[in-house]
Amino acid sequence: MMKLEIRIAEPIKVMQAHLLDQAQRADAGEAVEPLCEVGFENMAQFGGVFTPKRWELVEALKAAGPLTTYALAKHLGRHYKNVHQDVAALCEWMVIEKNEDGRVFVPWDELAVIWPISKLAA
Repeated sequence: MMKLEIRIAEPIKVMQAHLLDQAQRADAGEAVEPLCEVGFENMAQFGGVFTPKRWELVEALKAAGPLTTYALAKHLGRHYKNVHQDVAALCEWMVIEKNEDGRVFVPWDELAVIWPISKLAA
């Protein structure tokens, strides 16, 4: 299963330790699932990228399969310019990708949003 972990407000040291652990396990010959993560400094930054319309786009694109941006805009009933901007942002954050013929798709089976709020109070 392909999973993208989206981490919010997690200290860089925690993320580095997680990556180092994965690398050490791989070096030791252990089976390690590929680690795919993106991080946000805070919830405001996350909310600026993952708007409700962008979540809707991701869900619709995963259900429909690869589409051109134009076809995706028609499918969503939205203006092409806005969908194009959303596609560019979501590609930048690795949530969607473009295939060799320029169609966009969601490569993930799961998006895991991780927000360790208990660590914020500490």
